[in-house]
Amino acid sequence: MTKKIVVTGIGASSPIGGTAPESWSALLNGASGARTLEHEWVEKYQLPVTFAAEALVRPDTVLERPVAKRLDPSSQLALVAALEAWADAGSPEVDPERLGVDFATGIGGVWTLLDAWDTLREKGPRRVLPMTVPMLMPNSASGNLSLHFGARAFATTVASACASSTESLVNAVEHLRDGLADVVIAGGTESAIHPITIASFSSMQALSKRNDDPAHASRPGSIDRDGFVMGEGAAVLILETEEHAKARGAKIYAEVVGGGVTADSYHITANDPEGRGAARAVRLALAAADASPDDVTHINAHATSTPVGDPNEYQALRAVFGDRVDEIPVSATKASTGHLLGGTGALEAIFTVLAVQNRVAPPTINLTTQDPEVPFRLSGETQPLGDAPQLAISNSFGFGGHNAVVAIRSV
Repeated sequence: MTKKIVVTGIGASSPIGGTAPESWSALLNGASGARTLEHEWVEKYQLPVTFAAEALVRPDTVLERPVAKRLDPSSQLALVAALEAWADAGSPEVDPERLGVDFATGIGGVWTLLDAWDTLREKGPRRVLPMTVPMLMPNSASGNLSLHFGARAFATTVASACASSTESLVNAVEHLRDGLADVVIAGGTESAIHPITIASFSSMQALSKRNDDPAHASRPGSIDRDGFVMGEGAAVLILETEEHAKARGAKIYAEVVGGGVTADSYHITANDPEGRGAARAVRLALAAADASPDDVTHINAHATSTPVGDPNEYQALRAVFGDRVDEIPVSATKASTGHLLGGTGALEAIFTVLAVQNRVAPPTINLTTQDPEVPFRLSGETQPLGDAPQLAISNSFGFGGHNAVVAIRSV
């Protein structure tokens, strides 16, 4: 019999809230995390985009100073979210060799790396901090979470761009089902709102340039969308076998019934226009859930607000769901949070968990005139999901042709 894997704790530090409940409440209330950047480097480098969705609460104001100083901002955010999720799960007592970490980032410690480069050029090698490599390495968040919580089963890192943390959740489910752990700390983080990343994404024509109206810049599904908004934050889910959760009397939010991970092998940045890899990831997730497309009641779309990406996702889902795709309540939550890159999948998984638990699809703000090529059932208001059992999917697609989908069922 396939083991059931459940969510017993959630934590998040996002552009719209310092905790998971605060982020969820702000999402339902139509908040936007996009704001004008108040940093001298925006003017210094004459950046073409002057706004982003930074984490609402700075992690170094939450953590003790000695701890924060030894962590890149991306790892700081990861630890803040993990501490919340762990406490929310009731701080489970678990054998360290049965506790694992499956974590993700898209870019890693970019601030540490580039600050160290500036130090080297301006002050010489003696002034480069000895902790630079442990802080900048992509597995820093995973390793530090393992150290903090004493997780000895494993500590893995996924770096598959914007699909990263959804893939980490799929891995966590598989690790639990394979008996490698009883409890897994899973999720993702990103803190890459930096001059070089803004300049690079701008050069690709990937970012919205609505500098005069940041709060309305991310508008997935709208015909006048012009790019995504860079976001920042971390999200963590405590996953465990249902048997372990019930034995300790834990509260259960939802069941993570599986996922699908595929590759397009099409282009380093562009989606396969026929959506074959994305559609296959959805089918794999449904197969893992022992479900059919007719069972899905809600979709949290990847929906970055780019002119090409949104229609491609629609076509991929239409290949799976047929005409019914236009009837399923869809949420495009990056309209509120911006795009957290490697952290986005975990945050959207939390939103999906809360959606099926509360039987409500979050609103998609900034929806002006809906693009006829993206006729998802989006709404600027919350959409009720009904009292029946819920099965939802959350999609993530990343540069490199990475596709990851996770399926979540109500309990």
